[in-house]
Amino acid sequence: MPMPTVSADSARQFAARLGFTGVGIIPAAPSPRLDAYHHWIAAGMHGSMGYLARPDRVQRRADLNVILPGVRSLVIVALDYGTITTASPRQADSPPLTVVERGLGGEARGRISNYAWGADYHTIMLPRLEQIAAWLREQSGNDVISRAYVDTGAILERSHAQQAGLGFVGKNTMLIHPRRGSYFFLGEVLTTLTFEDYDQPHRETMCGTCTRCLSACPTGAFPQPYVLDARRCISYLTIEHKGSIPVELRPLMGNWVYGCDICQAVCPFTRFVQLSAEAAFWSQDADRAAPLLADLLALDEAGFRARYAGSAVERIKRERLVRNACIAAGNSGLPDLLPLLERLAQEDESALVREHAAWGQGRINGL
Repeated sequence: MPMPTVSADSARQFAARLGFTGVGIIPAAPSPRLDAYHHWIAAGMHGSMGYLARPDRVQRRADLNVILPGVRSLVIVALDYGTITTASPRQADSPPLTVVERGLGGEARGRISNYAWGADYHTIMLPRLEQIAAWLREQSGNDVISRAYVDTGAILERSHAQQAGLGFVGKNTMLIHPRRGSYFFLGEVLTTLTFEDYDQPHRETMCGTCTRCLSACPTGAFPQPYVLDARRCISYLTIEHKGSIPVELRPLMGNWVYGCDICQAVCPFTRFVQLSAEAAFWSQDADRAAPLLADLLALDEAGFRARYAGSAVERIKRERLVRNACIAAGNSGLPDLLPLLERLAQEDESALVREHAAWGQGRINGL
């Protein structure tokens, strides 16, 4: 008995009613960028994210049936998170638009990536994706099986999203929509359901000769266009990397304490960013976007949980956030932060924090 089909247009409309700002539906097939992923892993550019190179994860990316036997389709959604925009393209030699330009920053403050200013996007998106899965089951009247992911599945989601027409992959490796920029999250539903029609791929690139993102990266994380060496990426260093941050990279990290927006902020397509309609993504106060470094350096475990519960920052835990703040404090050059750094260097329970606090002290003292 053949599996029933569902109208892709009706699925798009349902996703839009849930608040998603983009949706594309494609047949389940391996990513056309699978070879590039294998080369990237072989070059070690995934750094300490060993899970990306695990044989079972590699196999899942090569064959979606390993994730969901009998999978026939991918429903890929986008949700805008931008809460700042630019009025015109940034010039290659201009600093990126940051919270500093909104009057929230300064050398005494750290910087948090725009996507983490509000609520954790996983908690916003996953229930809605589960609603899509339930709707597909209801519409089909059959034993349809679906699986939803938000940033957690072994899927090359940006490549699949490009195949679904949601944008092109830029030289900074971000998915960019020509009329919405790149400030949006992706999520997907894998399903055994077949659709009556499918979306067509977006053109592969619209970057042209522009290299603003490549030249703006302070750590030189792009060895070539469309290739990111995570080992030098500030987002990776502040979020994914759990150990000691290489000493040679610390002075280049500025005052970023969670993530980095530079390669997105300088992109000409950022002028088209749509402000998010999700109130949960907007920061409730300036400190969620640009916290005082003194406050971060003074955080204990209870203080960290109280301050960042329910946000994406919570995932890196207190140790990594304070580690990052020690680097930002050192780069600030502010002598007022020395007593806090000295206390951490001498008394903190974490050897990781003590090491980075000592480095921050030395940086301020010119050692």
